Amino acid sequence: MDAEHTALLVMDVQDGVVQRLGDPEMLERTAGAIAAARAAGVRVIYVQVGFRAGYPEVSARNRTFAGVAGSGQFVEGEQVRIHESVAPRDGETVVTKRRVSAFAGSDLDVVLRAGGIVSLVLTGIATSGVVLSTLREAADLDFELTVLSDACADRDDEVHRVLIEKVFPRQALVTTVAEWAAGLRASG
Repeated sequence: MDAEHTALLVMDVQDGVVQRLGDPEMLERTAGAIAAARAAGVRVIYVQVGFRAGYPEVSARNRTFAGVAGSGQFVEGEQVRIHESVAPRDGETVVTKRRVSAFAGSDLDVVLRAGGIVSLVLTGIATSGVVLSTLREAADLDFELTVLSDACADRDDEVHRVLIEKVFPRQALVTTVAEWAAGLRASG
């Protein structure tokens, strides 16, 4: 893997999401992936879901987000804060998205293309949400993909398993944080 052209995406590990779906061990592994990426010169990019005050981006027809509108959740600012255990460093890019995929309603593609990024390493909550949607869109955009299976979490363990074992391998290398980090050390 070419570290200069690779980015680790840390997706939807915001306080509100972590409180509902987070697993302390998954967060520790994600922190390990972040540390390995930084040490190898792999760019770390954070993706968070967020909306403007009043939720002008949320349609009543959108089943995923219509229930959030007016709730005070995911309003840009403190409501979208990334969990402190995996927080970005000064200078690391944070992208705000308006839908499930990291690409939808965000400038992620512009950031990646401007940085010469061709390979993405995916982590996040939830496996059946942001990870799946981002993987599908990134594959259609011709990115080389890796999914860190143990740095993803889902409310449904069986859905997580099926995606990791049966669906994702069709479009991505699926590996663990430890295996990926060892590969970075070996190639560096």
